[in-house]
Amino acid sequence: MKSIIITGASSGIGKATAEKFLDEGWRVGMIARRAEPLEDLAAAFDNAVALPCDVTKEADVDAAFDAFGQVDVLFNNAGMFGKQTTIDEISLADWQSVVDVNLTGMFLCARAAFRQMRKQTPQGGRIINNGSISAHSPREGSICYTTTKHGVTGLTKTLSLDGRPYDIACGQIDIGNARTDLVKQLEEKRAAEGLDPLPSMAVEDVATAIYHMAMLPPEANVQFQTLMATKMPYIGRG
Repeated sequence: MKSIIITGASSGIGKATAEKFLDEGWRVGMIARRAEPLEDLAAAFDNAVALPCDVTKEADVDAAFDAFGQVDVLFNNAGMFGKQTTIDEISLADWQSVVDVNLTGMFLCARAAFRQMRKQTPQGGRIINNGSISAHSPREGSICYTTTKHGVTGLTKTLSLDGRPYDIACGQIDIGNARTDLVKQLEEKRAAEGLDPLPSMAVEDVATAIYHMAMLPPEANVQFQTLMATKMPYIGRG
């Protein structure tokens, strides 16, 4: 049975991805701060493992990966948007809270996965980082989020290089307007203001794309995939 650890698995893209892999018969380790939604999902699937964990805490992350054991894939998904405003209204605490989750948390989980993949037999595995359309082009008022997502791109590129001797592949999926709680809130706000509907797509579509990345043979890797709602404006890399 193949295995995957998914961070941010209690809701949104993380939960939809966990359900997809569980349905496909994978052993799924689910990481999130809130234990209850993880335990509810684990109660419905024999192949689900609830791993309540704060991704910003080194000891918690290492303990979760040690408890899970063999890991073929990590979907490094946990993240937060933070306060939406201009930089002069962002406190240091606001900034650090987003950096802690979106960069330090991703680093800690990637490190734990890399360590496990390097020592296990057979050696190797795959790390899939959740980037964002903001890693290409930002939304207004997203200084914290956008800066960290550019950092995730650097993490992906370096892991791709450093993982080669150990058969560890690393890729990134940059997602635009999946119907998470945040996007639903934006849709409601636009509707209230009489604006055109926000182009969006189902979180299940994202889960399917991640599953396809995970199912590639070891010698193939999607290093960057941009998945966005069809009617969104074109977004290119600068």
